[in-house]
Amino acid sequence: KINTYPGLRRQIKSWLKSGVLDQGEIFPTKEGTPQGGVISPLLANIALHGMEERVKQFVGNSINRRSEISLIRYADDFVIIHKDIEVILACQKIIAEWLSDFGLELKPNKTKLTHTLNEYNGNVGFEFLGFHVQQHKVGNYRSANSTNGTPLGFKTLITPSKPKVKAHLVKIEKVIDTHNHSPQYALIKRLNPIIRGWSNYYSTVVSKETFSRLDDLIYDKLRAWAKRRGKGSINKDKYWRTVGDRNWCFSTEEGLELTQHLATPIIRHVKVKGNSTPYDGDWIYWSKRRGEYPETPTKVATLLKTQKGKCTHCGLYFTPTDIVEVDHIQPRSLGGKDEYKNLQLLHKHCHDTKTENDGSLQKSYGDNPF
Repeated sequence: KINTYPGLRRQIKSWLKSGVLDQGEIFPTKEGTPQGGVISPLLANIALHGMEERVKQFVGNSINRRSEISLIRYADDFVIIHKDIEVILACQKIIAEWLSDFGLELKPNKTKLTHTLNEYNGNVGFEFLGFHVQQHKVGNYRSANSTNGTPLGFKTLITPSKPKVKAHLVKIEKVIDTHNHSPQYALIKRLNPIIRGWSNYYSTVVSKETFSRLDDLIYDKLRAWAKRRGKGSINKDKYWRTVGDRNWCFSTEEGLELTQHLATPIIRHVKVKGNSTPYDGDWIYWSKRRGEYPETPTKVATLLKTQKGKCTHCGLYFTPTDIVEVDHIQPRSLGGKDEYKNLQLLHKHCHDTKTENDGSLQKSYGDNPF
């Protein structure tokens, strides 16, 4: 793993402080971008654009195939994965040389070489963006398979990193401690966004066991909170209620419930194909993938996912250049309702053909529409 390096944020800030170029004229700026600001990762991505291609250009042709090298980067954090340690060392050297052109260097205490399955230099697995990535030896039944179907003898688990779990729990403890004299309603309102946001971030990896453990620890903290307020005794009926199938639900009389980590479903992330981006105009792909796209109506996006990107009339896939229209399977003029089970997405020409034959024109205009 090759992680962050010093000077990048200072470099970006100096660029911003030097001024903004607009139509050939430089306008000086008084301040740079703050660390942790929403624009900071974007600027880092711009500054480091081309790193992956540089690595594959110099390493892939001389040592191994380009496709076997994986470089994953977010802002100034990145990791390089390859089965050969010599390739990793070559990548480290190439990136160090590439960064020197910007006056930057790798930060030694955040640059680590490790193996995901076996111990290497005292390390197994690695931390990246709050996740811990590690492989574990298992039997053939639970093993991952190679491209030809042969069991590899291990499986890869991505879990919330222990430092991030600890930091999350510390944050929750502080909130509980600072609400010793606050109403239960205020405590729940403060905790829910924290729990929900953290759980959503880790909802795509192996997190169920972590979620369960966190819920148990928070329950213990809330018992201590209730005991302090009860001067040594706990009034269960005042703070915990039975809600649905939850017997001990930390909730108010008005029905406000504390969100549980385990309530967040685990849904595996599907890798984005190729160089696709939500702004490339391929709304067919992104609507099918996410059920949403900035310029796609909700109804169209939902039907795209339901129909798996195909026109129900001709059976062909929609393409980004196609004109698509929402059609009522049973026309409204013939009693059809405006609900999803009576809706379908069609090509414009397929919609025209279907309308000519579904009887809606005769119902609307009679035998002689002219």
